[in-house]
Amino acid sequence: MPSAAPALIPTRTRVLDAAVALFGTRGYEAASLDQVAEASGVRKQTVLYHFGDKEGLLGAVIDRSAADLAGALEAGLAGQGVGWERVEAVVRATFRLAARRPELLGLVREVSRLGGAPAVRLTTALEPLVHRATAFLDAEMAAGRMRPQDPRLVLLAAYSTVIGAATEVEVLRALGYPPTPRSVALRRTELLSFLRQALVLRDS
Repeated sequence: MPSAAPALIPTRTRVLDAAVALFGTRGYEAASLDQVAEASGVRKQTVLYHFGDKEGLLGAVIDRSAADLAGALEAGLAGQGVGWERVEAVVRATFRLAARRPELLGLVREVSRLGGAPAVRLTTALEPLVHRATAFLDAEMAAGRMRPQDPRLVLLAAYSTVIGAATEVEVLRALGYPPTPRSVALRRTELLSFLRQALVLRDS
């Protein structure tokens, strides 16, 4: 199905798409509103009309990106089983997202780097997803299927490991993992093996 012509895409959506791409690849400070306007095919004044200023644009980008990330992970979990199968589904969904929309995960990393209010906004937006993941880990640990640990620390460690393995292309290239489909599949397999050994006590 052909993509919609730019004129048929709402202006606000075009600006958000351009901002996600620029903030997620160049960094928030390095990307200017002029560049966002040029990439979205509008005037800078149009960007300011919709978002007020650059911080307002970043806030809208964070909200949209958090919703997109949560939606992608939820879609990856749809129809999956229980226990380890759900962990594996999330990892696979993250790698698929990194392949399809690297700028989105790059934006998440950039917001984490910025810290402060932007990071708090992202954390707050993702809190329902984090709460569900924590409850899942609690239940798995209580059932004796996963090692008893602080579920929040497990989530933090898993998040850092999975996002890094899926997105740190240059670091991985330096370690001898060129960004080819075969190397990505190998990385995902090794990561899943590592996480399973770290988390699972016995097969569910």
